[in-house]
Amino acid sequence: MSDDESYELLGFDNVLLPVGDLGEAVGFYQRAGFTVGFRLDEAGIALLKVGGETPGILLRQEDLLGHRPPPWHSARIWLEVPDARVAARALGNAGIALLDEPFPVATGWAAEIADPWGNVIGFTDYTKRPELGRRP
Repeated sequence: MSDDESYELLGFDNVLLPVGDLGEAVGFYQRAGFTVGFRLDEAGIALLKVGGETPGILLRQEDLLGHRPPPWHSARIWLEVPDARVAARALGNAGIALLDEPFPVATGWAAEIADPWGNVIGFTDYTKRPELGRRP
C-alpha cells in the first residue's frame, strides 16, 4: 500500500455476533448481566453495552434481511471484569451454564459461557497483573 493509501486504526466499533432468534438472544444476554443499548427488531439487531464504552456487542439475527451465518466457527470474545470468579458465580445464579470451571490465565482468572448459537463470551480479570487492567 502506498503512503497516500494508508489509514489509521482508531479503535473498535462493534463486535457482531450471529444469532438465530433476536428475542431469545437478548433474554440470554440480559440474564448474563448485559444491558441493551438499543434494539431494532425490524433490522434484526440489538446492541449490548460493555462498560461505559460506546462500541458494544451487536447481536444480528442471521435469517433476517438476507444475512447468512458465517462459514467459520463461532466467535470468541473476552471481556474484562474485576473478578472472573465472582462473575462465574453470578452467571451460575442467573441460570447461565459455564463451559468449564473458572481457570487461571496469565493475568488472573477467566470463565466462559456460550449462547444458544455457539458464540463464546469470556470474562477475565487482571488480579495477577492489575497494572495491565482498566482499574490498576
